[in-house]
Amino acid sequence: MNKVKKLLMVVTAGLLVANCSSTYKMKSENGKVLNEVPKWYMNDFSEKKACDTPTFGKDKDKMCIFGVGTAVSPDLALAIEKGMMIAKAEMADIIRGEMNKSSKQFITELGKTQTKTVVSEVESTIVNLIKNTPVRGYEIFAKDVTITKTGYYRAWIGLRLPMGEYNKMYNYTISEAVDAYNVKEKAKIAYDNLIGKDNGNNNLQ
Repeated sequence: MNKVKKLLMVVTAGLLVANCSSTYKMKSENGKVLNEVPKWYMNDFSEKKACDTPTFGKDKDKMCIFGVGTAVSPDLALAIEKGMMIAKAEMADIIRGEMNKSSKQFITELGKTQTKTVVSEVESTIVNLIKNTPVRGYEIFAKDVTITKTGYYRAWIGLRLPMGEYNKMYNYTISEAVDAYNVKEKAKIAYDNLIGKDNGNNNLQ
């Protein structure tokens, strides 16, 4: 009986240790100004290590695009989701970002002939466009959460997008595109055949 009790105590203690080790302790931010951020958020990391690129072997040419994002919310899931969106937008900007700039300049002279003053006004607008850019197959290489002074969650998200055949969605997206093209093409052929039959019947009448 004593052996059974001891065994149960050992199992219970083991479960408690396992539960404690599986939790994530969030750090609290101190002060009015945020003066500490994760190093990887400031691009202070090894890209080869973050991309899981080996020094030797068939995968030594593996390359990744990286994007990071941070967001604050009273809801933890929403903070993480917002951070993910910002990180994905950064990767999409690298892939297909477009910069448009427009400038307006106005110059005029004021005053009499001998005491004229030149007045100029310049307006410059820069717009960054990101349109319909797929970032499928992205992976999380770093994630952190801190508690702000006001008790909100601040999520830090680091994403990577493996390029080419190293992207886990590479074969899937190609086959998907082919299938979509084939379905569209078959639908067009069927529609043309149907229209042709209808026209033939009308001519016979």
